[in-house]
Amino acid sequence: MTIVVVQHDAADYDAWRPVFDEHRAARQAHGCTSERVYRAADDPNSITIVTEWPSKEAAEGFMADPSLAEAMARGGVLGPPTVTIGERAPLPAP
Repeated sequence: MTIVVVQHDAADYDAWRPVFDEHRAARQAHGCTSERVYRAADDPNSITIVTEWPSKEAAEGFMADPSLAEAMARGGVLGPPTVTIGERAPLPAP
């Protein structure tokens, strides 16, 4: 499993959220299996999104989709996001 953590600021979370939700079909078309949205406790417009993907390639395919940049612009994302791609670390041996 691959996770992608995206952090960005939006001009207005309440305007951003419907656009994020509308874009779910595009995420699912690329294989997204889970998504969670968090807001900073002291700034509701500072957003962190955690998504799960079957592979790094699936996540990268979504991030290259032109509809993502369009949705981010419509949602009022301010500046480029910080993106971290990770994979589940194995548990240490007992």
